[in-house]
Amino acid sequence: MFYIRKFIYFFLFTVLIVSGASYQQPTQTAEASSYVYVTRTGKHYFYHKHNRGLNNAKKIYRVKLSTAKKRGLTLAKTDYKPSSTRKKTVKTTRKKAKAAGKKAQKVSKRQIKIGRQIIIINQNRPKFSKATLTRKHGAWQRYGQLDFLNRATTANAMLNKRLMPTEQRAPLYVDPTGWHNKKISSGWLYNRCHLIGYQLTGQNNNLRNLITGTRSLNTPCMERYENQVAAYLRSSRKHYIRYQVRPVFKSNNLLASGVQMQGKSIGSNRVRFNIYIRNIQAGVKLNYKTGTSQVTN
Repeated sequence: MFYIRKFIYFFLFTVLIVSGASYQQPTQTAEASSYVYVTRTGKHYFYHKHNRGLNNAKKIYRVKLSTAKKRGLTLAKTDYKPSSTRKKTVKTTRKKAKAAGKKAQKVSKRQIKIGRQIIIINQNRPKFSKATLTRKHGAWQRYGQLDFLNRATTANAMLNKRLMPTEQRAPLYVDPTGWHNKKISSGWLYNRCHLIGYQLTGQNNNLRNLITGTRSLNTPCMERYENQVAAYLRSSRKHYIRYQVRPVFKSNNLLASGVQMQGKSIGSNRVRFNIYIRNIQAGVKLNYKTGTSQVTN
């Protein structure tokens, strides 16, 4: 009898251990994916609030996934479920985006820092293919599509004086991702930074040409190179400059870590640069994931 009772106790103890080990806490991903974003009259739901499918929404609501499905809503084609079991096409897109980000951040082993904000890349030599350095197509400008988080991508141009605006710039009113502006001791923390400066092409309230940048990123850092380009273009209608600006976003951050700027005058080396500018501001700690900030000094 004693041995039978001992065996029963041992069996019950083993069952408790096994059942306890098999229990798992629900992951944050599962919890996050149980909530979605919808509009009052839309036919789809979104897992990401900044998805481009919500660009024109006047008001966005956060509801349970079950509630959205009861309304008959379906997942938007521009979005995806944030889990490890995404569709293969989405995985491919994310891999390409990640590879592009790494390429943008890659710098030459021989790099030079100018102050604490500007880094010279590849001995200041831009990396343009010969095919894009031709003038046979005249002046042109191209702006990459917004990515799945509504972030600006890469802006390219063959600049010439005829692209430069002749009228006064209108006020900026669109907000790029990570826009959480506030006053600090030196003025406003953020600017709506043009990838290709307004004085070069006249593009203004174009979200594909705007990022949230600190005041010091915009002025004096980016402006320093934009003014150099503008002066060269104004000096002759025969002058052309191949130009590219690429914002660098880490992971799913809404605030860019910085921008890579490249410029090369066609037929001469009067203008030539390849630099990376960090998106920082003295005395302020930035949250690159959201764009919020905290004054530290």
